Amino acid sequence: MRMGIIGAAGITGRSLIEPARSVDEVEICAIAARNPARAETFAKEHAIPVVYSTYQALLEDTSLDAIYVPLANSLHAKWTIAALDAGHHVLCEKPLASNAIQAAAMVDAAERNHRFLIEAFHWRYHPVANRMIELSKLIGPLERVEARFAVSIPSDNIRFDLELGGGSFMDLGSYCMHMVRTVVGTEPEVTRAVAVEGPRGVDVSMEADLSFEGIADAFVSSSMVAERTVWPDSMVFRAWGQAGELEVLNPMAPQFAHRIRAKLEDGSTVDEVLEARTSYEYQLRAFCKVVAGEEPPITGGADAVANMRAIDAVYELSGLGARP
Repeated sequence: MRMGIIGAAGITGRSLIEPARSVDEVEICAIAARNPARAETFAKEHAIPVVYSTYQALLEDTSLDAIYVPLANSLHAKWTIAALDAGHHVLCEKPLASNAIQAAAMVDAAERNHRFLIEAFHWRYHPVANRMIELSKLIGPLERVEARFAVSIPSDNIRFDLELGGGSFMDLGSYCMHMVRTVVGTEPEVTRAVAVEGPRGVDVSMEADLSFEGIADAFVSSSMVAERTVWPDSMVFRAWGQAGELEVLNPMAPQFAHRIRAKLEDGSTVDEVLEARTSYEYQLRAFCKVVAGEEPPITGGADAVANMRAIDAVYELSGLGARP
């Protein structure tokens, strides 16, 4: 699969370039960036053979099979739809869009063009995610789940810019929402949301209560002004069932340290660390299989739109409103 990249985002080296070196089915062939000089530098650093001066020029390259979109949240919809309309499959960074309306339009474009659109929730492809889901079924009927993610992010980062789709819950909180939805397996109602506002309209931290009808309650929180950033404790998922409990430290990026602990319904306990490759490599391998028609997407269109609807609901109830 020949892939092109729109934007020379800092995450791209870790999220795509490095895993592609271990995935024989993928070749990174071209890049375009808003700043052509930055694109040239990035291409030389990562041995990408072709550099385009505009995003549109890259999309017009019919030799490319798929496009990776690591742009700011507010640009995801425009350029993902353009890539799909140009006949490419798309791996788009999370969250899929600025809001659920944009996400639905992106999914419509994928369906209209008979192309795959995958949201890059890399955590979901790691073996730790599968183990977390497995163990959550062994602690009795779920009563409560929690996901908390707090790291320190510099204030000049795009996450502090409302017009770029910024906010702690758009980034860190999107993982939390996706995890609780994935484990519970149904869609939540947001019953409470409280934001701490930094720049106008931007939550530097957020917390919300959720209710999954007839199943479990949930709590999610995010902060990008945390005083300490210590892996794996910065990101924690917990679940309580009627007969046991589960704790997973750093299911977001287990390659940077994680730990799984549980007390199960049968009285046994779990305390383990899984030996595995990076979540990004698992994601890229899965993307290849989806495009090849070998397996269905697990972070595809319907899931992405549902996650954005839940995120929008948190912002609306917090008083900040969904991202523009």
